[in-house]
Amino acid sequence: MDFDKTVSIIILIILIIGVIGVVYIILNPVESKGFTEFYILNSNGSAGNYPTNLTIGDKGNIIIGITNNEHLNSNYLVKIKRNNTLLKQENVSLGNGEKKEITYNFTAATTGQYKLEFDLYKLPDTNNIYRSVFLWVNVKGY
Repeated sequence: MDFDKTVSIIILIILIIGVIGVVYIILNPVESKGFTEFYILNSNGSAGNYPTNLTIGDKGNIIIGITNNEHLNSNYLVKIKRNNTLLKQENVSLGNGEKKEITYNFTAATTGQYKLEFDLYKLPDTNNIYRSVFLWVNVKGY
């Protein structure tokens, strides 16, 4: 065999292997694990500058965000607690790629420091928190 014919055969073999590899990847894609984004924003819709230092009677506003990246429709339960006392809960259903933002308004009623928790449950499991975020809120008297 001459050199040109050998090189042509090697290139042909490499091309066939490459085509087989591409076909395999297309037919057997790697499945990425889905996830849910769960976050809180201030009243302006940005992270930071949360209403954490208030005086009695002040109003606080938080935006709770949920984005479904689970690759399927998902149902969630959001629970809002202050020092482990349930204040509010809401069911949320989202299709893949959908996002919902919930505005939560509260009033600083008593002095002290308290933990404002936002817990997300991925239904039907209501026993295990799927995602959680919180703020420490300090309330002063006049």
